[in-house]
Amino acid sequence: MNTLKDAKIGHTVKVVKVHGEGPVRRRIMDMGITKGVEIYIRKVAPLGDPFELNVRGYALSLRKADAEMIEVE
Repeated sequence: MNTLKDAKIGHTVKVVKVHGEGPVRRRIMDMGITKGVEIYIRKVAPLGDPFELNVRGYALSLRKADAEMIEVE
């Protein structure tokens, strides 16, 4: 299983599934990260956390812990 956490800078990935439970999963989905959405990895902070992404035409910062819950291809 590949997760968003494993994706490389400059690549575009497609969401296969959002794992997690309850409010955390709901928050990720409310940010526009749902099944089938393409995500472009813009950059990663110097210490590796957070990631800066382009999702549905807007910029989004996401922590590693949250990125680990997003399965991508």
